[in-house]
Amino acid sequence: MHNDNNIEVLRARVIAASPHLSVTEDNPQWWLLGTSGCHLCDIAEQIIAQFQAVQPVTYQYVDIADFDEALIMEFATSIPVILTPSQRLNYPFSVMDLQQLLTS
Repeated sequence: MHNDNNIEVLRARVIAASPHLSVTEDNPQWWLLGTSGCHLCDIAEQIIAQFQAVQPVTYQYVDIADFDEALIMEFATSIPVILTPSQRLNYPFSVMDLQQLLTS
């Protein structure tokens, strides 16, 4: 996990590539970046579901196949990736790592 000063820029690029994302300032959304056929992305969704059982967070699955080539290349070898409004978490991650996203 790392707190990257460029997360806002990265999130803006994701929004530009995926205008269908529901983005509101009063509901900071977590995004799970992945793609079809990615078994690690399926595991990541299971981990998030386990986390949601104890912590009410919402997330939106974002398929990187919808991105432009530069953005696809940025994530192609690191998906699944969770982007929060302030942090990026690359796989592998656990329920405990997700909890740390809320406290840092």
